Amino acid sequence: MSDYDEIRARIRALCEGETDEVALMATVACELHHSDERFDWTGFYRVVAPDLLKIGPYQGGHGCLVIPFSRGVCGACARTREVQLVDDVEAFPGHIACSSSTRSEILLPVFGAGGRLIGVLDIDSDRPAAFDSRDAEALSAILADVFGHL
Repeated sequence: MSDYDEIRARIRALCEGETDEVALMATVACELHHSDERFDWTGFYRVVAPDLLKIGPYQGGHGCLVIPFSRGVCGACARTREVQLVDDVEAFPGHIACSSSTRSEILLPVFGAGGRLIGVLDIDSDRPAAFDSRDAEALSAILADVFGHL
């Protein structure tokens, strides 16, 4: 399990003063990915057009390049603007299998200033039921620290 307080402080220090969304996403993805052995794929999907996500900075194997808001877990997160905790990706209707090793996922909407949806943070695990509400709360706080002022 992650020591989220330590990770949050490290990410805050690394990102201080930076305003470029892609640079921030790259830093957050890297730091999170290497902080927890549950994290098999860690990355961002950016809002690039109405109802359309495109892959952003990530760590791990390849990801899907483009995901409409109408498809998959990433799309559901962007469409509802709510955290998605998926204990078993095979049981999620319309799941897009970008990697055959993924068993569970947590997705969090990424908001900028004024509630603008910037994208989605997607963390996959090769373990079933790898994530819970503690992860959601801690990761949401990290995202607010980094992106909430943009």
